Amino acid sequence: MRLFEIIRDRWQDLDGRSRLWCGYALILLLVAAVGWSALSAKVHALEKKRIAREIVLKELLPLKVEYMLARRSSDELKGRMASLRPDDSPAKIIEDIGIRGKTVKIVPLKGEELSGIIEDAADIRIDGLTLNETLNLLYRLEKGGRPLVIKKCNLRVRFDDPSRSDLTMILALFKPSPGQAK
Repeated sequence: MRLFEIIRDRWQDLDGRSRLWCGYALILLLVAAVGWSALSAKVHALEKKRIAREIVLKELLPLKVEYMLARRSSDELKGRMASLRPDDSPAKIIEDIGIRGKTVKIVPLKGEELSGIIEDAADIRIDGLTLNETLNLLYRLEKGGRPLVIKKCNLRVRFDDPSRSDLTMILALFKPSPGQAK
């Protein structure tokens, strides 16, 4: 209590004008302390909000990448579906590619209908292809402008000529349903 008495004695020894200026200085310090406390609380709240948003952003960035990939593949499929002609079929596409072996056998298969898309499938057997012709055929089917899926593919090397092979595959072409608008 001795310190408090010393401060009180000093305060009473000051003249009125000095006491007024010291009071103003004390008020200014108290206002600064209250302002600093309020700003500190606001900064702390904003810091918590920033950390929460960073966490959400870390969760959303992979989702954004997945969304962009899905959207790009959807746009590619939409472009491929738009390039279809009404008379397209797996057999016609194989003929358009122009790679032929000794024999080409195409057997139409029953396709499925999935939510507005009709699957036109065919079992295709091409005998006597070289490996280069086989790779070119598969590349053109995959990278072509039409929505094709190779459901099953079997490549067998011939015993009589090891440089030739027989390719058997089930090829499905996706077409929009007749009732669906393009």
